[in-house]
Amino acid sequence: AIATEVRRARHCALCLTRKTSLSPAAGSGPHDTVGAFPEATVEAIHRIASDPARLSRGFFEKALAGGLSPEAYVELVGGVTQVVAIDAFCRALGVPSHPLPAPLPGEPSGYRPAGLAEGEAWVPMIAQGSAGEAEGDLLPGGRAPNVARALSLVPDAARAMRALGAAQYVPIERVPDVTFSERALTRAQMELVAGRVSALNECFY
Repeated sequence: AIATEVRRARHCALCLTRKTSLSPAAGSGPHDTVGAFPEATVEAIHRIASDPARLSRGFFEKALAGGLSPEAYVELVGGVTQVVAIDAFCRALGVPSHPLPAPLPGEPSGYRPAGLAEGEAWVPMIAQGSAGEAEGDLLPGGRAPNVARALSLVPDAARAMRALGAAQYVPIERVPDVTFSERALTRAQMELVAGRVSALNECFY
């Protein structure tokens, strides 16, 4: 349902109005939604999917006030960004979007890792040097860039993003390796494409 909502956001009239306005608060009315989620969740999915460059702490705090927990927000960010990345890649290749898999039954585990630090970002993240054995893969050698720690409040969301990054870019442990040459593109060509895409997407990171 989250992935379906992400795909709706791309053509949502309210999102398109906001995206072309000076302020993301512009425009009024409902989102084009599948109707599976509370309003705060729909707003979060659509904003993360359609206008990520202008997310703010105020937006995040409003999502929490609307009933999302920090853990649910992190899981949304992970899921939304993966669907956006995969669908955008399909569009770039001129192939249809992948059909969505059938959802599996079950409840969220509610697992919260040890070693979390508050105040470094909007959400808690595993602190540098504080990953327990269970999360050692997320901070190899005890440290990782902030962008790699961003989803660590929900470790499986972080692992899923790392797997996608390894497929579409390079494995995180190979990022410092400027000689990475196991793909059709050289590392310099990868960085040129990545930098250009980031600029076009107005990536504030």
